[in-house]
Amino acid sequence: MDKLRLRFEKTGRAIYISHLDLMSTMQRAFARAGLELKYSEGFNPHPLISILLPLSVGTASVCELMDFRLREETDLAKLPERLTAVLPEGIRVLEAYPAKRKSAQLKWLDVTGLFEYDHGTPAVEELEAFYRRPEIVIEKKTKRGTGQTDICPAIAQIAFAAEKENIRVEARISAQEPTLNPDLLAGALRQLCPELAPDFAEFTRLETYDGDMNVYR
Repeated sequence: MDKLRLRFEKTGRAIYISHLDLMSTMQRAFARAGLELKYSEGFNPHPLISILLPLSVGTASVCELMDFRLREETDLAKLPERLTAVLPEGIRVLEAYPAKRKSAQLKWLDVTGLFEYDHGTPAVEELEAFYRRPEIVIEKKTKRGTGQTDICPAIAQIAFAAEKENIRVEARISAQEPTLNPDLLAGALRQLCPELAPDFAEFTRLETYDGDMNVYR
């Protein structure tokens, strides 16, 4: 079969499943649902399955995307229910469809987050002023070690709102080239303006877009 794509959510306790464990979980789910994945050829064949944007442990998402290939034709309308029935709590398949767009076209992510403070929240205006800086250069770990990077070009928009004793964050950030982990939104505060930094931050991916800000599927 041609390449297919799943859209699924990963919430609740499932946010603590690592990327590698999620891949194994998905492969077992296909087998339990009676769906045979297609394998690559060669000396070390592997199932043709890949998640477009690996999700950090502890981050939730309602818009995860996974490409896969099956050995036989199947009813895509029934596939989400078949897979969800054999997946752990917190992982739910929303839809399955032919993958017509290249993964490189996925450019932006909408995320929502909560900044939690143990000893009083800062003013929203102070947070807004920080992210209006022309540059926000932070230290970031890479495969080659630690380097400096300006995260401003990776933030298309960001807004804050007081929510009880916490601060709600709504942002649109770069998904690829460069990739911005939403945890770095709080990390930048910890590095450059610790008096505004939250004691804890959590994020959820909400939606994916292409470079023209059209919803990506």
